[in-house]
Amino acid sequence: MKRNNPLKLINGWVILGAFCTAAVLMLLSLIGFGRDNHEPTEFGLRSADLTIIPGPTSTSNSFLTPTVNPNFLGTPTPLPGVIAINLYVQITGTVGEGLRFRSEPGLIGKPLFMGFDAEVFKVKDGPREGDGYTWWYLVANYDDTRAGWAAANYLVVIPSP
Repeated sequence: MKRNNPLKLINGWVILGAFCTAAVLMLLSLIGFGRDNHEPTEFGLRSADLTIIPGPTSTSNSFLTPTVNPNFLGTPTPLPGVIAINLYVQITGTVGEGLRFRSEPGLIGKPLFMGFDAEVFKVKDGPREGDGYTWWYLVANYDDTRAGWAAANYLVVIPSP
């Protein structure tokens, strides 16, 4: 069986056809680039389409301080995002490590169990300061045995479930 030589397929007509096809495509591209809706400037140049997006700005991390009215007879309403008793909090920011719930506020408290990101608890007591953290006593709605002190650094206030 005789095999065809692939180099015999490349001849002058194939090369000429490839160049002609490339030339037609190049010409069509140049015509297409020359057609747009921009008005030429006084120097014959066209303006470019440009969208300017402003850069990020810093946001203040300061919180409002609640004022106390001595004539107020009710329970003060906590500020949005501020942890307070009877609010619900969600564990966040532990990057899969979990949050240790302890028997008492502070790192000396015996670890009771681990809470994980997205778990929701109700605040029952606190705040207490200890070992550089603010501690809150939390209880799970679905299981009263899941209760203990947790550091506020990994808690965020959420609406009541």
